[in-house]
Amino acid sequence: MDKIILKTEMPDIKFLRKGKVRDLYELGDSLLMVASDRISAFDVVLPNGIPGKGRLLTQISLYWFRQMEGIIKNHLIATEVNDYPEPCRKYRDQLEGRSMLVRKAEQLPVECIVRGYLSGSGWKEYQRSGTVCGIKLPAGLKESSRLETPIFTPSTKAEEGHDINITFEEMVKITGKEMAEKLRDASLNIYKKACDMAEKRGIIIADTKFEFGLYNGELILIDEILTPDSSRFWSKKVYEPGRGQDSYDKQIVRDYLLTLDWDQTYPGPTLPDHIVDKALERYKEIYQIIVG
Repeated sequence: MDKIILKTEMPDIKFLRKGKVRDLYELGDSLLMVASDRISAFDVVLPNGIPGKGRLLTQISLYWFRQMEGIIKNHLIATEVNDYPEPCRKYRDQLEGRSMLVRKAEQLPVECIVRGYLSGSGWKEYQRSGTVCGIKLPAGLKESSRLETPIFTPSTKAEEGHDINITFEEMVKITGKEMAEKLRDASLNIYKKACDMAEKRGIIIADTKFEFGLYNGELILIDEILTPDSSRFWSKKVYEPGRGQDSYDKQIVRDYLLTLDWDQTYPGPTLPDHIVDKALERYKEIYQIIVG
């Protein structure tokens, strides 16, 4: 089993910030992004993680970044520790396979979500109002129904707690009209290409979220892309509208936590070994299907 890394320890490299999963370090004109094995559910980082999860997420992201270069540039500079600045190399055991040296982009303050199927918070809103993020959808759709065309449903980006779904018009007020249109078009184009590729491998991408930044005035993809932590992957073989689908992600963890008497606030409960093992198997499975 992989050595588990819940927190990186690199005292002589300037630590910038800790996200739910990633640790970010400052390297002058670039950043070092390291995917830990932490796992969060209901916006709470749990005390124990999934061994090797950070490596799997990083390798899936790298695969998709390369596939999408024809649509949009990304923040990648290097992914091999030997190509990192010299002070990083002695931390190879923490960085190998789970880190990226990236351009220092100005992060845009929105998350760009594309939904091709009716699930999650979108399904809940549709049941209440027949809309998803203010977009009116046809009547009579079921849970997990395929949408006629994918929809773009942005949200605010919260460092702590929940992101809040917003309408396209509200996003325009944050980013300006021209940038909002660029973000929407890029997100839909990436999603459509990814769906075509994934469906050939028997996978449905129900929805996904992207993050973008500006680098020298140019829009680029940043953070992670099309991983099980940012997307809902379903098997085409067992897909059936009218119910929730089995996802290749941390759904196993969420389902287990819902059986507990826990109010979904810090500190979260420790996951038992059998749930950790099952979740890891799901991450490995989707990695093998996508990356091959």
